[in-house]
Amino acid sequence: MLRVDVITIFPGYFREAFDYGIIRRAGAAGLVNIRAHDLRAWTSDKHHVVDDRPFGGGDGMVLKPEPIFAAVESLTGAKRRESIATRKRVVLLSPQGKPFTQSLAAEFAECEQLVLICGRYEGVDERVAGALATDEISIGDYVLSGGEPAALVVIDATVRLLPGALGSETSAANESFSDGLLACPQYTRPTDFEGLPAPDVLLTGHHAEIARWRRAAAAEKTERNRPDLLKR
Repeated sequence: MLRVDVITIFPGYFREAFDYGIIRRAGAAGLVNIRAHDLRAWTSDKHHVVDDRPFGGGDGMVLKPEPIFAAVESLTGAKRRESIATRKRVVLLSPQGKPFTQSLAAEFAECEQLVLICGRYEGVDERVAGALATDEISIGDYVLSGGEPAALVVIDATVRLLPGALGSETSAANESFSDGLLACPQYTRPTDFEGLPAPDVLLTGHHAEIARWRRAAAAEKTERNRPDLLKR
């Protein structure tokens, strides 16, 4: 059986999503067990805060690393990427991720556990992608309000490939971002999280240097995750 754990600030979003079609039948047949978890359950403050302002300035808020690391450790028993078991995958759903494909869905269908982290606001602290997630995945070159719709796409595509579940191929249209690059990495408090520091330049308040760092970091991340965008 494939176990799927979704980490989200809106667990109610999934309340009826798995009660239809192939996903419902796969669950009834014991092929998959899907659970949605409230990220706030892993906060330690009385207000259950999961986000904070981005270092270096900018619009919006960024999801903090502490509750996400705690949630993944609770669900998988692993504190960092290197200690995650071979047949388990921890997936950060992000517009900056590698494209989700049918072949990747087939890989996920071979797992015993799939943990999906749903981003929100301006994104997720980069230390989640850098030190925790086994995969950073995007379902297309567009921006959603959060990772919840993407989680549904990944779950649907994966469950259909489980042995004993019916499936059919789907297609998706791709389009590049307006400037040809992925967004730059984001960081928020704490400055140093378990030996994983935020870049010093983001704490200087020097806007020109921050802008140069962000452009270079965006280019590096695009080269790493979506080199095809640089060739268009």
